[in-house]
Parts: sequence; structure tokens; C-alpha cells
Amino acid sequence: MTAPLTPPPPPNERSSYQGAPVPPPAGAHAVGTAFGAPYDDHGEQDGPGMLSEVRQAAVTVVAVALSGALLGVLWWKLAPSVPLVGDLVDDRWIVYLKDSEGEQAVGVDGTFTLLALAFGVLSAVVVFLVRRRGGVPLVAALGVGGLLGSLLAWRIGVWLGPAQDVIAHAKDVGKGVTFSAPLKLGAKGALLAWSVAALVVHLGLTGLFGPRDPEPDAWPAPYGDKPTPYGDKSA
Repeated sequence: MTAPLTPPPPPNERSSYQGAPVPPPAGAHAVGTAFGAPYDDHGEQDGPGMLSEVRQAAVTVVAVALSGALLGVLWWKLAPSVPLVGDLVDDRWIVYLKDSEGEQAVGVDGTFTLLALAFGVLSAVVVFLVRRRGGVPLVAALGVGGLLGSLLAWRIGVWLGPAQDVIAHAKDVGKGVTFSAPLKLGAKGALLAWSVAALVVHLGLTGLFGPRDPEPDAWPAPYGDKPTPYGDKSA
């Protein structure tokens, strides 16, 4: 004698009975995106709000720019001096380089550039450690802050350095006496070194060690991977 066939499941239970994925409850996606940002499994918003990112970017700009004062002091201390000599010819003072073939002027620009690159790397590392998620406002803040910091360092170094009026300085020290030229940044492109270094290093750190987006989880089959047989025809 053959056993009676198992009755088919109701229509509304057929998908789960055959092992198909169970859809999420109605309205779940609407609740998660009701306030304009998706939520994860724990109900937390994905990333800070735009207002928080702008606030953090503003703090970053100010902090990075103010650190340019330290760069200016270091430039003033470490940059090589350019020797000048004053002479009196026909009751007129002239100033000329003591060593016309010297490379001190190039060293002044090189010192500023190397210090700016070091400050760019340091600022990028600090910002990444404080705020690992990054974001466009934060990256823009690094670039703007680096440029403002370089401008501040340039002006502070010039202000701390020797007098700008070389004729008056030559008169003060006397004829034939060597004195230092004022600090001068000949290569204005060095002002971009801080920003470029900060952006490149921060981009590299974010790509290597930044947080990754989680993989979406598939809905598990409630009755295993294989569908349940419709009926059993064994005796």
C-alpha cells in the first residue's frame, strides 16, 4: 500500500518551506533611512553627520595652520646664512655677495622644503590616528591647513631673520664687514610642499589601514541549503 502524499504547504508559506531566503520585515529599510542615513545591525548611524565632519575639519585647519609657527622658527634656526658685504663707492653704499658662487641661497629654499615635507607627513599621521574614517572635509582641511601653515612659517622666518634693509645693515656694521642677508624664499613652490606631503601620506594611510565597509550578510535559509522534498512515495 502507498502512503498518502504530504499535503502542499499554504501559498504564503511556500517560499520559506522550500528553503528560499526570508525577506526582511516590511518597513525595515524605511525606518533605517528615515533620517537620511542608513543604520547598521546595532541601530547606529553610518558615520558622523555632515555638521560633525565640518566641525572637525575646521579644528584641523586651525591646528595645522598654527603649527606653521614652529616651522618658521625651525627654518630661521636651521637655514644657512647668506653672507653679504657692504662697500662705499663714490659716497654710495653697495651690497654684494661675499661668495658669488656659494649655494647658501639654494640651501635656504631646500631647508624650508624639507621641513615642510616633514611637517606634512607628521600632520597626516596625527590626523589619521585621531580620525581614521577620514572624509572629504578632513582631507580638504589638511590641504588648506598645510598651505596656511607654510605661509605663516614663511612670514615668521622672515620676521625673525636678519634685517630686510640691507643698505642700512651695511652702514651699521661698517665697510667691508660681512653680515647675513635676510631670509628669502626664492622658490615659492615650496609653500605647497606641506599640503602635497600631507595629502599623499593621508591617502596612503587610509588606503592601507583605513576601515573597510562590511560585506552585506545574506539571509540564511531556515531549513538548510537544500529544499525539503515535496512528498515521500516510499511505502
